[in-house]
Amino acid sequence: MTNLEIAHHRLYTQHIAHQQFSKPAEIVKYMGAMQAQDYAGAKWAVGMRLKKINNAAIDMALADGSIIRTHVLRPTWHFVDPDDLRWMLDLTAHRIVSLGASRTRQLQLDNSIFKKSNDALARALEGNKQLDRFELTTILNNAGVKTDTERLIHLLMQAELERVICSGGRQGKQFTYALFDDRVPQSHPLDKEEALAELLRRYIVSRGPATLHDFAWWSGLTLGDARLGLEIVKSEFISTMVSGHEYWMAKDKPEPQGKAPIAYLLPAYDEFAVAYSDRAAAVNPKYTTQARHVIFDPSIVVNNQVVGAWRRIVKKNEIEIVLNPFGKLNKIQTKAIDMAQKRFQKFMKY
Repeated sequence: MTNLEIAHHRLYTQHIAHQQFSKPAEIVKYMGAMQAQDYAGAKWAVGMRLKKINNAAIDMALADGSIIRTHVLRPTWHFVDPDDLRWMLDLTAHRIVSLGASRTRQLQLDNSIFKKSNDALARALEGNKQLDRFELTTILNNAGVKTDTERLIHLLMQAELERVICSGGRQGKQFTYALFDDRVPQSHPLDKEEALAELLRRYIVSRGPATLHDFAWWSGLTLGDARLGLEIVKSEFISTMVSGHEYWMAKDKPEPQGKAPIAYLLPAYDEFAVAYSDRAAAVNPKYTTQARHVIFDPSIVVNNQVVGAWRRIVKKNEIEIVLNPFGKLNKIQTKAIDMAQKRFQKFMKY
């Protein structure tokens, strides 16, 4: 299997090249979790994997709670299905806390302060209230909990990890928080092995071919945990050796690649790049230097590989797309990119 074939396979399993779902909750559940700290980009990451959907539909899914935006894997925001959130937090919260422990100590935060903060937040959000960060800052300060020098970020994240709060809908441009139990249904708990198996299963199905190191990076879990999960699920999948590394994938094969070039405009932090510790397969080898920030930059993908970057400029009556190809494009490739631009603009205006 070549890097080009790996990239083609991933575009297919991630539903970038093979849309089957119509609702945000469906693709989020299929993917397990989708990185979402850049909210505008994350909405497009969801939308481009769905059939005929618009930007506002993702806002609506967040508002009605069919998807939740919270800290659940590595210490950053992800979209996750509410039915999966409890067992995922059981599996990953302690890792997120340990990764942030040094900064927590620097900010002079401890369990007594977290309890005081959590109690104040819980009281303020009773009765299905949804409050934004500015409102919660006032509430915490009035409760005697200082929120300066990044403390607010860590206080709110700790409350998410301890299942006190999670995302509410948006009020204008402001994100809100709601009580966890108001938005997240009770579910059957999974033991560690069951949870590991389920998370790894979702990962391989939606992101294979991938290695265990890729999964450990994406999930924030240890390589030992990854191996434990693999022992449970490996009979469900197949593997292949590429350059001395074992790649795991689902048994069904992607559709064959057509001859005509196909282009995609991927947002920053898209799972096509961020879901792997090794991103070489995603980048045209000619542009390795230019694409060194492939996680952070919105990317132009042509024929399965990153060949440039792009950005959007939102104007009053239109959305301008500025392209930055890393090399010369032929007319057919340019036409494919033009089709990708139109799809994004339709998503934004639909």
